[in-house]
Amino acid sequence: MIRTPLRPLARILEARASGENPDAIERENLRIRHEQMRDKARTRAEGRLLILSVIFFCAFGVIGARMGVLAATEPSEPRAAAAGSIIQAQRADITDRHGRILATNFETHALYAQPLQMVDKERVAAELAAIFPDLKQEKLLKEFTGKRKFLWIKKKLSPEQKQAVHNIGDPGLLFGPREMRLYPNGKLAAHVMGGASFGREGVHAAEVIGVAGVEKYFDVELRDPARSGAPLALSLDLTVQAAAERVLYGGMKLMNAKGAASVLMDVHTGEIISIVSLPDFDPNARPSPLIEGDASDSPLFNRAVQGVYELGSAYKIFTAAQAMDLNLVNHQTMIDTGKALRVGGFNIGEFKKKNYGVLSVADIIVKSSNRGTGRLALQIGVKRQKEFMKLMGFMDYTPLEIVEAKGGKPLYPERWTDLSAVTISYGHGISNSPLHLAAGYAALANGGTYIKPTIVKRKGAPQGTRVMREDTARYARQMLRKVVTEGTASFGEVQGYAVGGKTGTADKPKPRGGYYKDKVIATFASLFPAHNPKYVLVVTLDEPSETSGKKPRRTAGWTAVPVAAEMIGRVAPLLGLRPEIEPGELAGITLTSN
Repeated sequence: MIRTPLRPLARILEARASGENPDAIERENLRIRHEQMRDKARTRAEGRLLILSVIFFCAFGVIGARMGVLAATEPSEPRAAAAGSIIQAQRADITDRHGRILATNFETHALYAQPLQMVDKERVAAELAAIFPDLKQEKLLKEFTGKRKFLWIKKKLSPEQKQAVHNIGDPGLLFGPREMRLYPNGKLAAHVMGGASFGREGVHAAEVIGVAGVEKYFDVELRDPARSGAPLALSLDLTVQAAAERVLYGGMKLMNAKGAASVLMDVHTGEIISIVSLPDFDPNARPSPLIEGDASDSPLFNRAVQGVYELGSAYKIFTAAQAMDLNLVNHQTMIDTGKALRVGGFNIGEFKKKNYGVLSVADIIVKSSNRGTGRLALQIGVKRQKEFMKLMGFMDYTPLEIVEAKGGKPLYPERWTDLSAVTISYGHGISNSPLHLAAGYAALANGGTYIKPTIVKRKGAPQGTRVMREDTARYARQMLRKVVTEGTASFGEVQGYAVGGKTGTADKPKPRGGYYKDKVIATFASLFPAHNPKYVLVVTLDEPSETSGKKPRRTAGWTAVPVAAEMIGRVAPLLGLRPEIEPGELAGITLTSN
């Protein structure tokens, strides 16, 4: 912009020529310039005021609109959440290995109240207390007459309860849609499922989250919208699980046991076909955890994966297998078990002070000799025994896809001495879960490969870790078969299904040290068919007592073994195994070619 000079030369010369005052020209031009500057500033100020007016108008318009929206929406309890976050209520189904539903979603309603809109608060409180016995009329009335403008009354309603509330006819009682988790089989596989609850909640939706079991382990995956409704397929067989639970419950009651657990595992894939822990619960109405006393007394306690016990003589087969695998002995090597064995200042004795004399390695397992396995353990040595136990998974928690599995961390001595090696050889001084034992026996059954157990259906056989030679595993299976046909597990014979296994009876430790004299943990670890194993079954009873005789009998041969045999007889046909005649041994025959 070109500014006009205050004293333009042409006008000044002209004014001087005509006798006029040149200063008058300067004053006039200065006045005009000031008027122009004033007009420009005024225009700028008016523009700014207009813009500010528009901004204030828009802001008040947004606030008014927001207040209108809030006034028109349903009230809800305030929750900390990101702005614009949406509650994802959809959750994928869980099925067994054949696609049968274990957990699904069910549309229901929640009940909430707006006390300010209630007509007759006293009547509403009385009728709600009549519909829901767990609600107290006095507490409801106190809430209704207080300062609260919103409160939840029931998070889940049955259709009958909803209709009863609707019949009250009070405008202050309102319903919000819900998608709740439903377990159509009730208690079946309760410890596997775990249960679910509500996370973030609003009156129009609620977030379903897992609180235990596979529901919590796979919580993020089950809530992932990318699944597009694809179910999570578990390795469980619903029919087999139902049969196992029924048999185990009957066995627990018959043997007067405090609790029980069982694990049925595919030896080639590591899939858990059935896993049971008793007592159990209904995940549709999950009980509250115990706040005092022994945690194992709670039905929420999963004995199959959380319970770590000294499982007794069931470990002896691992000692014999390792000794054979190291070529220290073979199955026919003779060992003097009658000779006194003193280790670390302690005498190692036999059950009921028996003396078996000289036994072969196979007969040590059949007779369940503590001294025999103890002498094998001393030959193996502390270092090699410890390495083998770690290789078999007995020193780490089992990596099962249930959150409770991490609570089943094994107990073993920090200082592993010769005495520790001897006692561990026959299942004392180390505590594991029944699942640990099942995974170990699966390695014997499949030819010497340790496979991590899983609760998820696998598409093929996984790559495991070789822990022993195939011939070692074969001889171990033959020993386990002899335990049933000639040894302590004679009640384990099942017609048409050759069963092999080992009993284990261990005194139950006291909370403050020492052992009970009349309380035991009885275990039977088995595999079937013994000549070509496909499955491993472990049955553990907590404080069993068989009382049909003159004196209570608590050993595994009298308690856990008959229960396991009954279970095998029930589930083997369900697994597609046909009864067959056990192939005999070809003794004294040499095969030659022409």
